[in-house]
Amino acid sequence: MQAPVSVFGPDFPFAYDDWLRHPKGLGTLPASATGTRVAVIGAGVSGIVTAYELMRLGLQPVVYEAGRMGGRLRSERFPNTDNVVAELGGMRFPESATTFNHYVGLTKLETKPFPNPLTEAALSTVIDLSGETLYAETAQDLPQIYKDVANAWQQALDEEAAFQPLQEAIRNRDAAGIKAIWDPLVREWDDRTFYDFISTSKAFKDLSFRHREIFGQVGFGTGGWDSDFRNTMLEILRVVVTACDDHQSYIVGGAEQLPRTLWQLEPEELNHWPLGTSLSSLHQGATRGAVTAIERLGSNAFRITDPYNNTDEFKAVVVCCQSWLLTTSIDTDESLFSQSHWMALDRTSYMQSSKTFVMVDEAFWTQRDAKTQRYPMSMTLTDRITRGTYLFDNGPNRPGVICLTYTWMADALKMLPLSAERRAELALSALEKIYPDLDIRSHIVGKPITVSWEADENFLGAFKGALPGHYRYNRRMYTHFMQQAFPPAEQGIFIAGDDVSWTPGWAEGAMQTALNAVWGVLTHVGGKTWPENPGPGDVFNELQPVILPED
Repeated sequence: MQAPVSVFGPDFPFAYDDWLRHPKGLGTLPASATGTRVAVIGAGVSGIVTAYELMRLGLQPVVYEAGRMGGRLRSERFPNTDNVVAELGGMRFPESATTFNHYVGLTKLETKPFPNPLTEAALSTVIDLSGETLYAETAQDLPQIYKDVANAWQQALDEEAAFQPLQEAIRNRDAAGIKAIWDPLVREWDDRTFYDFISTSKAFKDLSFRHREIFGQVGFGTGGWDSDFRNTMLEILRVVVTACDDHQSYIVGGAEQLPRTLWQLEPEELNHWPLGTSLSSLHQGATRGAVTAIERLGSNAFRITDPYNNTDEFKAVVVCCQSWLLTTSIDTDESLFSQSHWMALDRTSYMQSSKTFVMVDEAFWTQRDAKTQRYPMSMTLTDRITRGTYLFDNGPNRPGVICLTYTWMADALKMLPLSAERRAELALSALEKIYPDLDIRSHIVGKPITVSWEADENFLGAFKGALPGHYRYNRRMYTHFMQQAFPPAEQGIFIAGDDVSWTPGWAEGAMQTALNAVWGVLTHVGGKTWPENPGPGDVFNELQPVILPED
């Protein structure tokens, strides 16, 4: 049987899932270090994973959160319902996300296949471009031009990116084989946009502009990708070669349950703390509030200040909030990071995103029309203002949920000043042109729920979208946990989160950087990993991301 694809590299091919599953655990502390207090800023999935693993090692994490636990795993419950939710942040998680799925297994959360376009879970898909509406239940139902686009995409990947050999090396967890292919691509492609890859590849050059336009609107896997055309092709290739955009699931009842359940979870094996300890019990049931300042006290301590001028001291700090907050919301000692790291933090480019949901009385789209034998409404991809519309069936005798519109970048900015009701009205008006014989409004129950992540002061954007020339910045952010060569004034504070990772927007990347920070804290306070279960820092020199020249 062929080995599965996982998010194993390609920049840093370390098996985080194996490190987590090893029976010896992540490492050991000297007796003098047990109970050491570590500040964790941000209770998103990276912050909660960081805190959970620090607790298991025998340290005392103290979690600060300015807003709501979960970060961009935000599941907004429709009022007066039995856990019927709108997934405002992360909502689809690939099989290849083995670190993420490790924690899903720990928390015993139920998952189901996500209704992406042209998948069995979606039942049917409608593509509406340039006023032409197409109905399909499988890819074979689409016109030849769509098949030509899909074939050209795969051909371009094979010819330009050695896609098959690279993915085979990832399947086999062949770190040397991955780096032999990937590292030269980084050197050659750092300044290459996604659109440049499409427009100059031989496979697409032989096709028309219309083919490229269809690719941008409909894309591959989850839908249209033209909002990513400005981003570096390296970022797109990472996603597709690690199968992040394929075989995805959602968490029944909402993804926010994952960090909240980890917060309550009592590990069966942990050091120092008595059995029955959880993050919640260590915090008397609530995180601390916002952080307004971070400063260093001497060579081995930090002071954290909250909005009420309460202060506390810690031996280490892990910053898991969106990195721009270190300059916009938190008064951070400039000396805590090198100028090259500040440059990387401040040059991070974030993408805008907007979603609007409504609850409906039932999943009315699951029953075929008696006359046409088609499903009355489908997962919908369009060039209209809605762009992507997703349908969620919560089961018999329960309300359904429609994500009326899921947009990015310029399309998301069109929504930014509008109320939830106005956004819903615009979306419904667009969908009525696609489904003229369907009365969607008659099924809607209650008020719409919406989000624009760039308007949230704690996020300022949906996630990082690396631009051409940003590889060096990405590398500085991702490798910040390797601090042995840093001057003492810059040691002991670590950064984590999906914007620190190579795969922004994916919980897997957030968790991998959290585990890097855990290794960093462990070694900073005098602990070490087990020889038979080395951590990411122990094998960093042999697996490290390629270094591009800067002078």
